[in-house]
Amino acid sequence: MGNYRRNLLPGGTYFFTVNLEDRRQRLLIDNVDLLRTAFREVRKRHPFAIEAIVVLPEHLHTVWTLPEGDDDFAMRWRLIKSTFSRALPLEQPTSASRVLKNERSIWQRRYWEHTLRDENDFERHLDYIHFNPVKHGQVQRPEDWPYSSIHRWIRLRAYSIPRRTDAAESTAGFGER
Repeated sequence: MGNYRRNLLPGGTYFFTVNLEDRRQRLLIDNVDLLRTAFREVRKRHPFAIEAIVVLPEHLHTVWTLPEGDDDFAMRWRLIKSTFSRALPLEQPTSASRVLKNERSIWQRRYWEHTLRDENDFERHLDYIHFNPVKHGQVQRPEDWPYSSIHRWIRLRAYSIPRRTDAAESTAGFGER
């Protein structure tokens, strides 16, 4: 097994990309209420701020800020994934190696994590998150996607909606390929 190195910064702000094992599925939006419940339950026991999030059919992007002195985002992801997975019906096929580890074949084991460095980095990732449904052909405008924190940001009047050229320029060089 690889030796993965994470940048652990207590109280840090992080960008994450988390994918389903089978990228052809729509489990996340088809079961978005179960996903919301998983996040809510984990946040109750292990608080963190969700600065931004977008949920697409087979992956999600989010920015979290952890409490001061806390850098354990891995435990939170483990709990969110397992809480969501346990709530789903037992319909997904599971490989022999996953059965041995008492896992289901729902999530990719790994995820992408990036420690945000400054306000500019934060804003670029915010644009990336909110423009992602347009990038993946789900909607024409970011504000048309229902599973996005863009609606909260607009309500707070704290965000100008990225347009195709702004977002492409702002997010060049990172994210899923």
